[in-house]
Amino acid sequence: MWHPCRKAHVNVGCVAVTGSQLAGQERLFASRKSERMAHGIAVIDQQRFEFPAWTDKLRPLIAVGALGGLVYVTLIVWFGGSAKTLNVGFAPNQPVPYSHALHVGKLGMDCRYCHTTVENAAMAAVPPTQTCMNCHSVLRTQVASLEPVRDAYATGEPVHWKKVHDLPDYVYFNHSAHVARGVSCVSCHGRVDQMEVVTQVEPLSMSWCLDCHRNPYPNLRPPELVTDLAWEPSEDPEALGRRLAEERHINPSTDCSTCHR
Repeated sequence: MWHPCRKAHVNVGCVAVTGSQLAGQERLFASRKSERMAHGIAVIDQQRFEFPAWTDKLRPLIAVGALGGLVYVTLIVWFGGSAKTLNVGFAPNQPVPYSHALHVGKLGMDCRYCHTTVENAAMAAVPPTQTCMNCHSVLRTQVASLEPVRDAYATGEPVHWKKVHDLPDYVYFNHSAHVARGVSCVSCHGRVDQMEVVTQVEPLSMSWCLDCHRNPYPNLRPPELVTDLAWEPSEDPEALGRRLAEERHINPSTDCSTCHR
């Protein structure tokens, strides 16, 4: 359809402007722009910025990323606060339901019968299947719960026990050094003789270890009583510990290299 502003005029915002008028306005704008730039004043073209069409594809990705971030943070908080991470309360199910309350508490078995290296090595060894079969080759030989032990004995494959008290690889801990100085199993592992399922009761963190190294006296006892988990001192534990520390020249190190070698 023919319009009166076509050919000779340009229609701008419903106002008819001639070509010469429009050219004059453009020259005036360019002149003012040059003047402002000469005085160091930034000039921004008043044009609307439009994102490229391909950015529309980013919207679902941003939504997925936000949802994934929420799930990630939730998992980090949940796992960071779990018993396995904080250690205290960690009590994994074992392949064989071994009861320390029965074997140690009721039957009176000494810790060293199974953990044979605790007095002379850094690690408290897990007993081989043969140790279990010393008794169970003649006792409770048909109990279903002991089937993994019998299978391990027959095949030579070990029972895959789950480690409860697991220190980081960068930490060196020597059981024999502590046992020889009169630090009982109870100090770190609690009353294992009362546990149906072994549970970690102490954090075993660096600050927790340092607290004991700085003040070891409440945790010291005569070395021959280290595996007597029910033993209680007849005097103030700290006073006894101080006397034992003086007699045995016990002065735990707090140097970093003691545990980080």
